[in-house]
Order: sequence, then C-alpha cells, then structure tokens
Amino acid sequence: MSQSLQVSTLLLVPMAPLVGAVLAGIFGTKLGGNYLGRRAVHSLTILGVFIAFVVSAMTLNSVIADGAHLNETLYTWMIVGSLKMQVGFLIDSLTSMMMCVVTFVSLMVHIYTIGYMEEDEGYNRFFSYISLFTFSMLMLVMSNNLLQLFFGWEAVGLVSYLLIGFWFTRPTAVFANMKAFLVNRVGDFGFILGIGLIAAFAGTLDYAEIFQKTHELTNLILPGTDWSLITVICICLFIGAMGKSAQFPLHVWLPDSMEGPTPISALIHAATMVTAGIFMVARMSPLFECSDTALSVVLIIGSITALFMGFLGIIQNDIKRVVAYSTLSQLGYMTVALGVSAYSVAVFHLLTHAFFKALLFLGAGSVIMGMHHNQDIRWMGGVRKYMPITWLTSLIGSLALIGTPFFSGFYSKDSIIEAVGESHLYGAGFAYFAVLAGVFVTAFYSFRMYFLVFHGKERYDQNPDAHHDHDHEHDSHHEPHESPWVVTLPLVLLAIPSVALGFVAIGPMLFGDFFGDAIVINAMAHPAMKELSEAFVGPVEMATEAFTSLPFGLALFGVVLSYYMYMINPALPTAIKRFAQPLYTVLENKYYMDWFNENVIAKATRALGTGLWRGGDQSIIDGFIVNGSWKLVGACAAVIRRFQSGFLFHYALSMIFGVFLLMSWFLWLKV
Repeated sequence: MSQSLQVSTLLLVPMAPLVGAVLAGIFGTKLGGNYLGRRAVHSLTILGVFIAFVVSAMTLNSVIADGAHLNETLYTWMIVGSLKMQVGFLIDSLTSMMMCVVTFVSLMVHIYTIGYMEEDEGYNRFFSYISLFTFSMLMLVMSNNLLQLFFGWEAVGLVSYLLIGFWFTRPTAVFANMKAFLVNRVGDFGFILGIGLIAAFAGTLDYAEIFQKTHELTNLILPGTDWSLITVICICLFIGAMGKSAQFPLHVWLPDSMEGPTPISALIHAATMVTAGIFMVARMSPLFECSDTALSVVLIIGSITALFMGFLGIIQNDIKRVVAYSTLSQLGYMTVALGVSAYSVAVFHLLTHAFFKALLFLGAGSVIMGMHHNQDIRWMGGVRKYMPITWLTSLIGSLALIGTPFFSGFYSKDSIIEAVGESHLYGAGFAYFAVLAGVFVTAFYSFRMYFLVFHGKERYDQNPDAHHDHDHEHDSHHEPHESPWVVTLPLVLLAIPSVALGFVAIGPMLFGDFFGDAIVINAMAHPAMKELSEAFVGPVEMATEAFTSLPFGLALFGVVLSYYMYMINPALPTAIKRFAQPLYTVLENKYYMDWFNENVIAKATRALGTGLWRGGDQSIIDGFIVNGSWKLVGACAAVIRRFQSGFLFHYALSMIFGVFLLMSWFLWLKV
C-alpha cells in the first residue's frame, strides 16, 4: 500500500456528499422543520461535492505521478462460513479516473441546479437527492468487493427512482420512475445470480481473490448442464450491466426517464449511473477474457443498441429525448468496445462522453429555460443570437459527439471503430457495420437538433402548446434569453474537456501504462488493442489522417444532409415521412418494445401470477391443504361421534359384534 493514499482522507470522498445530502434532506425539508434555507442547502451540498472532487483529483494525481495503489478492507460486516462480507476501498487508475468523472460532473450539475431549479418548491429536496446519488455512485466505483459494488448498484437505482419521479404529481413521472425501477430489477436479477455463482464457486466476494481463482473457475462446468461456468457467470453479470447501462432490450426505461428535471438527465444519463455497467465489465475484465462466448454476447448486444437506438433519435422532437437516444447509442459503442476486449477504449469513451454528453444535456436545459420551458425543437429556431454561450457550447458538444477530428469524442469513437475492425470474434462483422452506420446516424440527428434549435427562422411564437407547457405557463411571445451565470459557467467548464481531453489522454490511457493491472487483456486471443497500438503514431497524426477516412466522410455527409433537409429544403422531411410512413410508425412506436412489454410480458406475468394465486394459493394451499384437512377431520369426527351415544346397550352390542368379527377372522385364517 502506498503511503500517499490514506484511508482517512479517501473516506472524505463518499462521506462529504453523504453528509451534505443528510443535512439538506432532514433540516432543509419539512422533515426537520425547514431549518435550513435554500442558500444554506445548496452551499452545503456543493461544498460536500467540491471536497470529494478535490480529494479525487489529488488521488488521481498520486496514482499517475507516484503509482499509488490501495486495496484495504475498512469493515467486516458478516462472516458466513468461509465467506467474508466486507466494506473496503480499491484505489487504482480505473477507480481514481471514475472518481474524478463522477465528482466533477456532479459538481457542475450542483452549480447548474441553482439556476435551473430556482422556481421549484422541491429545491432543497432535489439537492439532497443529487448529493445522495453522488455518494451512492462513489461507493460503487471505490469498492474492492462485489458486496459493496452491489450496495452502490442498488443505491443509485433507488435514488434514480426518486429523481426521475421528482415531480411526483405528474402521472407521466410516476410511470417513468416505476418503469425504470422494474426494468432495472430484471437486470439486477441476472447480476445477483452472477454474484451468487462467484460466491458459491470461488468462496469469496473480494475482487483480488476472485481474479486469483479465475483459472479454477474457467475449468468448471455449471452443475446439471454442459455449460462453462465462467461463461454463465459473465453473461449473468452482463445482464446486470444491460439493465443499468440501458442495453437492448433493457433500454426502454432511459428515454422515459427524461420526465425528471434536466440536471439529473445530465448526472444520471451522461456520466454516472448508466456508465456503471461499463465500469463493472471493465473491472471484471479478467473473467470476461476467459469466455469468447460472453464477449460475443456483449459485442452483439452493444451493436444492436448502438445502431437501432440511433435511428430512434432521428424522429424525436423533444430536445431532451434526442440527447437521451444519443446516450443509448453511445453506450452501445462503449459496450461494443468491451466486447472486442478493448476495455481501455470503452473506459476512454466513457470519460470523453461524460463531459460532452453532460454538456449537451445541460445545454438542452439552458435552451429549455431560455425558451420558457418549451422542449419541442419544432418551435425553436434562431436561438443562436439570443443565447450565444449556450449556442457555442452546444456546438462544441455536438462536434465532440459526432467524432469531429481533434475533439475529444473523435479520439475515443474512432478508436472503437478501429478496434472492432481488428477483431475476429463472432459478431464482429455486424458490429463493424453497426458502428460505421452509427457515425452517419449520430451526425444526422445531432445536427438536425442543432440546426432546428439554433439556426433558421424563429418559430417560438408559433408553438400551439405554449400555454400548456411542461413545467410552467409563459407567454409564447416572450423572446428567448441567455441563462444566468450559474447555468452558463458549468457549460463553459464542461466544454473545455469536450475539446481537449481526448487529445491529452489518448496516449497514456490507450497505449501507455495508465491502467496497469486494473484491466487485463489476453493479447494472444484478443489482439485488437495490440494492433491498435502498433498503428498509433500520435494524436495529431491520428486526427489529420482522419479527414480522409470513411467515418469522417459519413459524419460529414450526415451533417450536410441534415442542413439540406432542415435549413434549405424543409419540405423534404415531410415528403419522406409520407413516403415511408410504415417505417416512421415503427420508429415512432420505438420498435413496439413498450407495446410488447406492456401487452405481452406484463399481461403474461399478470396471468401467471393470477393463475398461481387462484390455482396454487386459493385452490391447492387454501382449498385442498388448509380447508381440505379440516373438512376431512370434521367428516371423520361426524362419523365417529355417532358411535358415542352414551347408552350402555349400544356399547355392549358393539363389543359383542367386535368379538364376533375377531372370531370369524381367526376361523377364516385356520381354514
């Protein structure tokens, strides 16, 4: 253990946001008598997250500069036989990077919230929730064992339920948070099965001890089957990641979660909760490297998500939903990278995506504020001249998202495409097509939104829903206005890494020794990273060469086509929609996944539950076992009590009849 990392200091990282959340949640609400005002609440929670960020940055510096490393148990909760259930920290390059991402984005969201939630009655409650969310996510990424990971995993799910349903008087918000909670339970069922198999066959929940027993687990077969145990474990763990990181078909909760306030869209759906699954698979890389079958499953699921969720972004008109489907698609890209054993590339895209996607979500929120809470991009246009800071930062975020050379998203996204191209796993061919096609789709829907919002004719005074909008009622003829500094400052601070981070980080993170032992790759079986490393000559050369590459051409075509369709010839999208109405209907209904879940899975589950209740509970347990037993006893008693008449001659007759029967029996035996 390095002396530069002290457990007492590291405890500040999760505990400072927790203290802020508890103080705000108790003393800033009716629960504690509203003792703390708004200024005190946001000051306390921001201070807690700021302390966490400073310590996280110092920790990352120690890891990079001194090679610091810590793996220490803080508390033993329970010992069951040989299985120890503990709380502890594992601090390495992967953890320290995630700590910085979570705390920095959370800090930006906290500052932004001061302006965005200014008029909301639940101001203090919201700050309490987002600080509690930050604590939960930090406990997840800092854990050194699966028990603590699972605690953080479920805690972020619980707090996201509270945040998505923050405006609980709206039926849509209540439906959305219940949907998120239930879909995540499906994924978590697989996740806990995977953890249970590890506990059963490895006898430990500690990461280091599990990884030491990887070879033993690889040689085992799941009892009662001919399946490889390590494959089953990895697929079960990945099912958990599918729920949390919104991979097909467990993606359905994420677009509906836009019912929550915009700051949590940035916090949950850009940098933290949805990346928990990506982080977990990267952390479990020693296990996944032992199963090509599991990696192919990861690769194919990620490919489907990357391409088909992008298609849905094309037809969205709600500004937040466009960005939400973009998040789904980019999570698919990260999952594809995991599937080809390019774990460091997946985490690198997680890092760059955290900043530019948080920037896009917060930019969308700034536009919503400036447009008096209108979220429909069809009724915007020409916003650029009214909101210059929001315009410029949103443009930077969009350029980073589509993978423009020299922007941070380019370095991570292009590396994913190259890694998939070098892979020979089953499903790599489809994955390569999906990530290439996704480049065009991403560029098209991103700049469709950008052009409709910031350029063209002003349409904000034509909005038919202006007087019944989502949050507040405003006069539709009010001009847009730039947001206050507490909103624009986080946009500027997020724009800087959205431009520069990829250029600075690609060398050490992908081709240096930044991750060290935190990520394990079997280079002989999965050579994608090795081949990527041999082709890399530097960030400048990589970006300049990209101008002649296929991905850049596809992205440029997407931008130009969106400009032509929505700025020069706006009648064309309407004509295409009329011509391709069946396809549009499929996309509008989100591939009928919601319909299938509600009308097939939900009804089948309800029918099964009703059948078990009526057939099993009412008929067998209550009807046959419980009621049947007393009815049988009652019937027997009714017969027997007829022989208990109380008359002596009845008993004498019975005795004589009994003796006669016995004598007849013995005589029959002798004969």
